[in-house]
Amino acid sequence: MSGKLYIVGTPIGNLDDMSIRGLRILKEVDLIAAEDTRHSIKLLNHFEIQKKMVAYHQHNEQRSSEGLIDLLKQGQNIALISDAGMPLISDPGSVLVKNCVAQGIAMEVVPGPNAGLCGLVLSGLDTRQFLFLGFLGKENKAIKKGLEWIKLSLVTSVLYESPHRLSKTIEILVNNGLGHRQMSISREITKRFEETLYGTIEEHHAYYKDHTPRGEYVLCVEGRTEEEGTPGQNLDLNALTIKEHLDIYITDGMLEKDAMKQVAKDRGLSKRDVYNIVKR
Repeated sequence: MSGKLYIVGTPIGNLDDMSIRGLRILKEVDLIAAEDTRHSIKLLNHFEIQKKMVAYHQHNEQRSSEGLIDLLKQGQNIALISDAGMPLISDPGSVLVKNCVAQGIAMEVVPGPNAGLCGLVLSGLDTRQFLFLGFLGKENKAIKKGLEWIKLSLVTSVLYESPHRLSKTIEILVNNGLGHRQMSISREITKRFEETLYGTIEEHHAYYKDHTPRGEYVLCVEGRTEEEGTPGQNLDLNALTIKEHLDIYITDGMLEKDAMKQVAKDRGLSKRDVYNIVKR
């Protein structure tokens, strides 16, 4: 009989946020797969848990997943943890979970803190729906794609950022015509120096010209405002993929069939050509 994979949330700063159930699971499993064993040993030592750990991070995810699947098939129970928060959310774990789903291995989630959700509820922005983007990334292609999502989204966008890239990211948002939008910036959530700042993106841009970023950040950006006009109005639509082009019209409430018709007209294609590209 196969073992079970437990996906365990861990504190994002304050160790008092570790759940009773999470502690029990970490004590009971046969093995803990940790993003960084050097970091997680501090958590285990604090709660006097002695358990074997193996490293499971983005650089060895594929290879480690195969070994962990073998152990699960042998009947071992394994806990997956990240350095902080919920595994898989801007952290490793997706390869292992997908393999468990594919091979019918039982899984159980043990909820824990999440920085993005904490930042969102502190933001003062609309929380009924939101777009989670995690880190925009460092490559121009990834940054451009993330920016387009933020520009088009009618709901609050949630981002993560490191201290050494925060000012650059804010500058990118300003330079792309988003300086007027409201944004909250939370740092060191649940830790001693927790802080949330409010204002427009332009105001944050000015603030961080005189203040050095410290800690890990959650940025919550206001959704598209009425003053910004309709999606795609100021975009080079031909620079987008067909799917991204289609999403612009769907985001604005257009039915898919009507959106396909409009994309075909914009691109000088047949509606069938657009359908075949999107659905393949």
